[in-house]
Amino acid sequence: MRVNARFDDQRAEKLRLIQSLTGMSASDVLKHAIDLLHERQVTHAKARVDALLTSDLIGCSDGPDDLADQYKHYLSQDLNSKHGAR
Repeated sequence: MRVNARFDDQRAEKLRLIQSLTGMSASDVLKHAIDLLHERQVTHAKARVDALLTSDLIGCSDGPDDLADQYKHYLSQDLNSKHGAR
């Protein structure tokens, strides 16, 4: 894939500085930055899911088996029984 990107002055200077410090091409710097950001996002997302799964939050309450699919129906039903139809 070919990418054409525009940088503000600060990011362009950061890119030039990284290139001068590492000897990497602009393409290699951007590839490395994408890899780092991807790893960080995937690792954080996995950590959040793992934390949720081990928190005992999932499955901690009772309710209908189809609550996730039919929550609007159940909410409407409960509100109608509490406040009457409006």
